[in-house]
Amino acid sequence: MCEDPPYDRRRFLGITAMTMAAAHLSTRDVANAQSSTPPPAARPTRTPGTHTSFGALKQIDAGGLNVGYAEAGPAAGPAVLLLHGWPYDIYSYVDVAPLLASAGYRVLVPYLRGYGTTRFLSNATPRNGQQAVIAVDILAVMEALHIEKAILAGYDWGARTANIIAALWPERCKALVSVSGYLIGSREINQRPLPPQAELQWWYQFYFATERGQAGYAQYRRDFAKLIWQLASPQWAFDAATFERSAAAFDNPDHVSIVMHNYRWRLGLAEGEPQYDALEQRLAQGPVIAVPTITLEGDANGAPHPDARAYATKFSGKYAHRVITGGIGHNLPQEAPQAFAQAVLEVDGY
Repeated sequence: MCEDPPYDRRRFLGITAMTMAAAHLSTRDVANAQSSTPPPAARPTRTPGTHTSFGALKQIDAGGLNVGYAEAGPAAGPAVLLLHGWPYDIYSYVDVAPLLASAGYRVLVPYLRGYGTTRFLSNATPRNGQQAVIAVDILAVMEALHIEKAILAGYDWGARTANIIAALWPERCKALVSVSGYLIGSREINQRPLPPQAELQWWYQFYFATERGQAGYAQYRRDFAKLIWQLASPQWAFDAATFERSAAAFDNPDHVSIVMHNYRWRLGLAEGEPQYDALEQRLAQGPVIAVPTITLEGDANGAPHPDARAYATKFSGKYAHRVITGGIGHNLPQEAPQAFAQAVLEVDGY
């Protein structure tokens, strides 16, 4: 329920666009889009909730931010960046990171701008949440950490960010794991009205368009996040401690401003920064992603999301789709860490 409608309004990106995309799928794409999860024996094994913390978090100046991040695994291992969404944080990967670290990967899990220990270096920097700037942030993190190329994996805002880097800077992305598929957005598409039932799924987006919504989110951000968790993952029985570990990330002083700008920018109610206009123009064209990709979907995702057949043709390289069963919702890496980690291992072999 948290990603940019995109291809921004995931399940409801436009009935016509979905129908046309589905009609042009090849036999290979249909097979991939409907493929199931690998046999359980092939997956790394880890019960969700096994880990409750990372090692000591690190900080690094990157672009206009001082970014907080968790790191695991050998420093010389191939890099994997795990990117979180809203309203979640790096703890979505608290069980995924050790699985990948034990397989020899250098695993990096950064807080996005407006979350956790990530801070702006200047008070004068606009608190901008548009899609392009978050991707530029992650590229700056890679530069600061001297990472030339990495596997990028994410869900929600993190999946969109990974999509953007894979599409516009494929030389920096070895492979991609993306929950709910292709999430690159277009503000023009977002201006088109949807059927009422589809609009209802985006209720919070309209709430955030008002000053009352901003004040409400600022005052009740924990209650708000918990409600989104429950709606987006109706079968995920998270406990209070699990929620509170992530909710602390929303105390970031810039969190409300970033979230409000992100959703208002999507609807054309707030402007982005001019230096990102050229990037946004390219993204609005829906660029194809050529790097090897696995897309994932939980079988109980309560957030709006498209049918996989609607985006399969957006991936021109080696591609597969996996439906993760067992009541898995929107926060797939935290609810099914072994399946998420297995997708990273698998796509690295493509």
